[in-house]
Amino acid sequence: MADRSPHQDRIIKRYYDHRDEIMLNRLGELVSELYLAEGESKVDRIWKRIATALDKLGTPQSVATHILETRDPEVLARNLKTWLNKGPSRKKGSDL
Repeated sequence: MADRSPHQDRIIKRYYDHRDEIMLNRLGELVSELYLAEGESKVDRIWKRIATALDKLGTPQSVATHILETRDPEVLARNLKTWLNKGPSRKKGSDL
C-alpha cells in the first residue's frame, strides 16, 4: 500500500479533529430527511443511519436507546439542538 503524502495526512487529521461537528451536521440533515420521508422503508433506512451517526458521535447508550426506541424526530431534534448549543468547547462523548 502506498504511503500517504503530508497533504493527505493533514486532511485525515482535520477530519478526525472535526468529526463531532460533522456528525452533528449529519444528524441535522437526517432530521430534515425524516420530516420529508414518505414510506416506512425509507424512514427505517434513515433511522439506521441515525443510529450509526449517534454511535460515531459517542452518544451515551441510554440517550441513543431512548432516541431510537421513541423514533420521534422531535426528540432527536431537541437533543441535537442541545448538543449544538454546547459549541466547540464540547469534548467527544462528554455531556451528550
